[in-house]
Amino acid sequence: MAKTIVLYYSATGTTKARAQKVAAALQADLAEIHAAKPYTAADLDWHDPQSRTSVEQYGHDSRVAIKDDLPGISGYSNVVIGHPIWWAIPPRLIAATIDRLDLNGKNLATFATSGGSTYANSQRNVARTVKENGYRVQVNQGAVLNSDVAQAAWLKQLNFN
Repeated sequence: MAKTIVLYYSATGTTKARAQKVAAALQADLAEIHAAKPYTAADLDWHDPQSRTSVEQYGHDSRVAIKDDLPGISGYSNVVIGHPIWWAIPPRLIAATIDRLDLNGKNLATFATSGGSTYANSQRNVARTVKENGYRVQVNQGAVLNSDVAQAAWLKQLNFN
């Protein structure tokens, strides 16, 4: 049976809770993505155009440094990345995470939690990052997973080994 790992970033705990459910459903290993400089409540204030996340998210080609504590993924066939949606796309540290992983030959799936966005812009953002890195990887359709029903439907459509 192919091995799966779920990597996730969660600023408030919402995405972590969903990542735990996804990992359990897939019988996958689970690991957290950490920003090199953790976010404060002020950093996350999306009402403030000068907050750290506002500035980062509007930097179209920006990357946010992550801690060098990602697990090795060479033994996994399937990689799942979970994240919140900020300003209709993944936090910029997700692109930095994809940059760091050797996704060649893997099946990649992404999911998000969101208060109102669809996954369309996030899907394009992930696909662009994968293409920029030149990875030969199957990218599954991502989804916003704000419920167990949405999660079950998404899991059924994954094209994992």
